[in-house]
Amino acid sequence: MTNDSSITQFLLLAFADTRELQLLHFWLLLVIYLAALLGNGLIITAIACDHHLHTPMYFFLLNLSLIDLGSISTTLPNAITNSLWNTRAISYWGCAAQVFLFVFFISSEFYLLTVMAYDRYIAICKPLHYGTLLGSRACVHMAAAAWGSGILDAVLHTASTFSVPLCQGNSVEQFFCEIPQLLKLACSESYLRELGVLVLSACLSFGCFVFIVLSYVQIFKAVMSIPSQHGRCKAFSTCLPHLAVVSLFMSIGTFAYLKTPSISSPSLDLVVAVLYSVVPPVMNPLIYRMRNQELKDAVWKLMVGYF
Repeated sequence: MTNDSSITQFLLLAFADTRELQLLHFWLLLVIYLAALLGNGLIITAIACDHHLHTPMYFFLLNLSLIDLGSISTTLPNAITNSLWNTRAISYWGCAAQVFLFVFFISSEFYLLTVMAYDRYIAICKPLHYGTLLGSRACVHMAAAAWGSGILDAVLHTASTFSVPLCQGNSVEQFFCEIPQLLKLACSESYLRELGVLVLSACLSFGCFVFIVLSYVQIFKAVMSIPSQHGRCKAFSTCLPHLAVVSLFMSIGTFAYLKTPSISSPSLDLVVAVLYSVVPPVMNPLIYRMRNQELKDAVWKLMVGYF
């Protein structure tokens, strides 16, 4: 039995036990990380350099790509390093920083996706008021609110998690410092404070989810009332990428945190953690580039101009 005052480091879950598999995971994770950097970096650069994309929708997409870069950079570089050097250790404060940054980016992403749903709702259901309701200042304020709410969430979760006494050792059954796995190391019933914060976050997330669903109900009603097929297709083309990103984010996150204990296992938890921490930052750029012709053209022009 140990307590948190004597813990100076945590031992993370290794992807593999044999050296050959560790090196295989190193190269696999490195390729995934570089793909995420490239995809999100291209979107950020294309939007910043192309004045045709200086609109509210692309401004929020730029913020989403920044968040995805931060999110995947919080977890994967440490996992890549551990696989290369055959180590599992992360310092106590390094673990706290990882929890803070991961919660910050994940929370900010969900709040930003809610803002992006509002953007699509105004663009399609109230197009005459789009310029008024979503001017430059309003967009900056909404993006800042999403980032600020993420910081508040991160402070609450990090403070409550690391104020809990730890009595179950320092081995974290995950490849990064994940709050549910850290709480398994807590002394009996000392984690109730963090559970209260989790319930509060769940309520806020549910409210955002309801807002997104109601927004898309109104959006689909408005789109189906458009008389021309070309108009309907154009309207759908601006909404489907966001809807796909929201669906991916919500489905993986919901399964990760609401799966029953009876089907939980270290290997399944590891796979699910990889899915919700790695897949969205890698897939989001692909989803937007495949479904958005303006962005696809801007990225292509950027690549051709560079080479």
